[in-house]
Amino acid sequence: QQLSSYIRFWGVSLGCTRIAFLAVRKIGGHMADSVTRRAFRTFCALTLGLMVWLATGNAEARYASFVMDAETLDVLYAKNADTRNYPASLTKIMTLYMVFDALDKGKITLKTQMKVSKRAAGQPQTNIGLRKGDRISVKDAILALVTRSANDVATVIGEHLEKSEVNFAGAMTKKARALGMTKTSFRNASGLPNRRQKSTARDMAKLGLRIQRDFPQYYHFFRTKKFTYKGRTYGNHNNLLGRYSGTDGIKTGYTRASGFNLVSSVHQGDRHLIAVVFGGRTAKSRDRHMISLLNRGFKKAELIARNRTPAPIPMARPAFDENGIIQLASAQSTIADATLQTDISQQTDTALSGTDRGWGIQVGAARVLPA
Repeated sequence: QQLSSYIRFWGVSLGCTRIAFLAVRKIGGHMADSVTRRAFRTFCALTLGLMVWLATGNAEARYASFVMDAETLDVLYAKNADTRNYPASLTKIMTLYMVFDALDKGKITLKTQMKVSKRAAGQPQTNIGLRKGDRISVKDAILALVTRSANDVATVIGEHLEKSEVNFAGAMTKKARALGMTKTSFRNASGLPNRRQKSTARDMAKLGLRIQRDFPQYYHFFRTKKFTYKGRTYGNHNNLLGRYSGTDGIKTGYTRASGFNLVSSVHQGDRHLIAVVFGGRTAKSRDRHMISLLNRGFKKAELIARNRTPAPIPMARPAFDENGIIQLASAQSTIADATLQTDISQQTDTALSGTDRGWGIQVGAARVLPA
């Protein structure tokens, strides 16, 4: 499917190239004015370049998905789970992980004010319109990332925590490795296009799980549906909040090269699933597909739980004194020890001899009814 997409897009690009050059030759040849002719050729070249760029960008968006049981770590579904793709604004999950880590270590507080640099203020959409010299609190920054997915705020955070966004991206990558995200590399704090910033569906699932387990006191921010800043209200891009039962976060992402991405966390009953989708064609189709994956995931998790055989409980034989009398205290101690040793049954069988061979013990209670 991926190969056919590349062939289709490049076929269109080559066809457009041929048409553009034929047009230049035919129409341009009738233009006596050399300046007009050059301008026309430049226009055609720019149009062609734009068409090729659009085609290439769409071809880069590759599908991947991953669903796991957050409690048992069972993989419930995986498709291209280890293919490196562009994470887009899923990057901000790691940015927030770094913020929560700094909060946990006391380096900052929710009230800490962070200064906006010229570079941060110049970040493209989506943003909240920060200006050079402005200050924003850590709490507002968290909410701006969760809801608006603000690129200007992501840069502010990186520069505040590590002096520069480049240094911050390096720290993000180092932390990703420590979390077991072996195929993830970051080059900025926002997820804006960078050909060297890539991750996988499996790695993003790991991050989605770890940010909850490591910082339960801050994870609730991902449930925020609306955020008001300087009189303007921003809604959360995660449409599954309030739409799919049990959803508690966490983040969406989109660039032309990545397609529509989503990491979801859902609790239903005693089940907790983490699911990831990369490369959706539209936000709506991505959401529908995520819901489908989650529905199937919960059914499969239930089936696995029903079929999973409980681990056997080690049993110990009774102990005897020299007169052949059962020592209950000793037997209980042996049973307690047996639960801590995987090879206890072999050791017990080897140690047993003489009068205790072939014995077992059963403890029960009965009520005798009057005749």
